[in-house]
Amino acid sequence: MPSPTVRTRKIALIGYERCQSLDLVGPFEVFRMASFYGGVRAYEVMLASPAGGDIVTNSGLRLAGATALKSLPRDLDTILVAGGDESGVRGAANSEIVDWVRARAKTTPRVGSVCSGAFVLAAAGLLDGRRATTHWEACDELRRQRPAVRLEPDAIYVADPPFYTSAGVTAGFDLCLSFVEADCGADIALKVARNLVLFMRRPGGQTQYSAALNVQPAATPAIRKLVGQISSDPTGDLSLPALAERAGMSERTFSRVFHKETGITPAAFVEIARVDRAKALLETSSWPLARVAERAGLNSLDALHRAFHKRVGVTPGEYRERFGHRGRA
Repeated sequence: MPSPTVRTRKIALIGYERCQSLDLVGPFEVFRMASFYGGVRAYEVMLASPAGGDIVTNSGLRLAGATALKSLPRDLDTILVAGGDESGVRGAANSEIVDWVRARAKTTPRVGSVCSGAFVLAAAGLLDGRRATTHWEACDELRRQRPAVRLEPDAIYVADPPFYTSAGVTAGFDLCLSFVEADCGADIALKVARNLVLFMRRPGGQTQYSAALNVQPAATPAIRKLVGQISSDPTGDLSLPALAERAGMSERTFSRVFHKETGITPAAFVEIARVDRAKALLETSSWPLARVAERAGLNSLDALHRAFHKRVGVTPGEYRERFGHRGRA
């Protein structure tokens, strides 16, 4: 399959006071390296901020030489807004960035965000009625502020063209690698990932974190107890009827309450918990894959492969090769 035609694409990385430095530097390195491996100037990357000049990030790191928003060229291919700490994002969502990105979204093929930068896109009204994600810790607040956004808290990144949102910090690498693959081809994207010591580009639907971490602090004791039990032992009968009975609820009530308090369905939670267990076994044992599947509650080799393809984007063998004892050695 031929690679996409490579041309110089103009990328604007938008920062502001108290933004997250890695949300800017990470994508910058991905695009810069794509040009290096492609043998052409695939990207022209511009750091920008409302007034231009220096950007002081939330860690105190000062990034110099930003271009003022008003001075950016009109023919941008991609706009990517960084996330930041609470005060930084609040300021950005009430700044000229909002009006600027709203206007530019009409003519820019890709408008995206890293981490809590989604709040800026949301403040501009760009995500209403669309699928989006952000850092898992900020999902509840984004849902409260913009209930019209179809939030997907269990995603590394979400593509709802022309808008693209990614989860916490390093998920920006995954989003940008997906851009590189679309622009320059899979070979270049893979070379960039290898150079950055990324295992490979994670698929957008991969979970952001261990399933148990998604439970809300105010969850009912029954749900919290059940989540702990599933995470500790994801084997056995974890069907909807069995789980509802253990929680002392009807199936319909259990499904509704569980989704409200974890953000995902019971079936998805069980599958993620089983994949998490399989990951741990692949990292620490030399058991045959069929035994790993059995001990993780997946019951068959086919089920193990299907679950890994869906949730991790690689085969169990590839995962073990990279993260198992032999891979580390």
